[in-house]
Amino acid sequence: MTLEQWTAELVNFVWGLPLVILLVISGIIFTIYFGFPQLRLFGHALGIVSGKYDKPEDKGEISHFQALCAALSATVGLGNIAGVAVAISIGGPGAVFWLWVAGFIGMCTKFTEVSLSLMYRDVQENGTVHGGPMFVIKNALSKKFYPIAWIYAFFVVLSSFGAGNMFQANQMATVMESTAGIPKWISGLIFCILAFMILVGGIKRIGKVTEKLVPLMVGVYFLGALFIIFTNLSDIPKMFVDIFEGAFFGTAALGGFAGVALKDVIITGIKRATFSNEAGMGSSAMAHSAAKSTPIQEGIVALLEPLIDTIIVCTITALALMLTESWIIPGVEGSEMTAVAFESAMGPLGRWIVATTVTLFAFSTMISWSYYGEQGITFIFGDRWIPIGRYIFIGFIFIGAIAKLGIVLNLSDAFYGLLAVPNIFACYMLLPKVKEALREYEHKRRSGEIKAYK
Repeated sequence: MTLEQWTAELVNFVWGLPLVILLVISGIIFTIYFGFPQLRLFGHALGIVSGKYDKPEDKGEISHFQALCAALSATVGLGNIAGVAVAISIGGPGAVFWLWVAGFIGMCTKFTEVSLSLMYRDVQENGTVHGGPMFVIKNALSKKFYPIAWIYAFFVVLSSFGAGNMFQANQMATVMESTAGIPKWISGLIFCILAFMILVGGIKRIGKVTEKLVPLMVGVYFLGALFIIFTNLSDIPKMFVDIFEGAFFGTAALGGFAGVALKDVIITGIKRATFSNEAGMGSSAMAHSAAKSTPIQEGIVALLEPLIDTIIVCTITALALMLTESWIIPGVEGSEMTAVAFESAMGPLGRWIVATTVTLFAFSTMISWSYYGEQGITFIFGDRWIPIGRYIFIGFIFIGAIAKLGIVLNLSDAFYGLLAVPNIFACYMLLPKVKEALREYEHKRRSGEIKAYK
């Protein structure tokens, strides 16, 4: 067995049934324990994001909306285009239903991990904030758990350079070469320059960029997918019938699709949803930790992430693939499947829309994951290493654009999956703390102590 084959097996092992069960069961437990906050607090989450509850004296570096966009810029990415295509090509239409299930319970997992990250973040005298599961473990649990925090930080750094950087750069350069004929090394240099201009400004500049980039890229992609949906409205009911039938009975062979058993439908849908929205990984909690907010309030904001990423964006991708039947075309995979779907409905413009959004999604993921990597570097080595880490990160963008990355990306995907173990462990250990803080927050809302300011 070659090293690349071995690392591929490692990825399959890490992202196997045990991890899927851990994430699903945890999401269900958190949802019941907190009384379905996805439903109860949804309207309040929208109010917080709109700025109605902003207080200037709250500690942090960026606004609620900027924190949400920074986190979404990391999650709304290739998983929403290529990942959904993979889910349907492996699990059939039924996988979409389990994407929804994972997205719904993932909303509460996000609430839990983000609330904890703000409860136990480090706020320095100059106002700089550091947060994430490693800081939660360090500041909230006993010293004997410190090695777990260090391991989490180490895995975050590795994931940021691999899945969060080189994979994104490689996909962007590949798309630019196939669509516009631009050599990969030129694309790599361009992405390095753009990333440098953003990353030197830290989380504040990342927040300012993503609050403009995320709505733009989601809007462009959303409009393209809606065009496909509205031009095939009569077929929509059948699509939902296929989704629900496939979700509970599996999917029979159709066209170039081989058919799949129910177990594989469920595992595929949940795995792809988790890979897309990052619920349970604790990664987006690092972006939210920089928000000018209180713990529970920011946790409520984080509820919206899986809704937007998985239940909305992934669903419109799935419908576009199913309505154009591109998912049953033999030999068409990943983002190319989505490009074929858009092109079949919109002509060459459709392919350009997918190429543009793939590039924007990948680039936004890259700049947010650079910040996550910085949090890991800070935890392990201290603040003084952040500038060095940024320069290395930018250099890896170029390497990712031009190199073959099989082994590196396999290891990165494996380390990324392992982030869930220490993060979920910390969540379980500290659930009563979150429950107490949530109870206090809701009491203040009822009494009028917490109110809208705008």
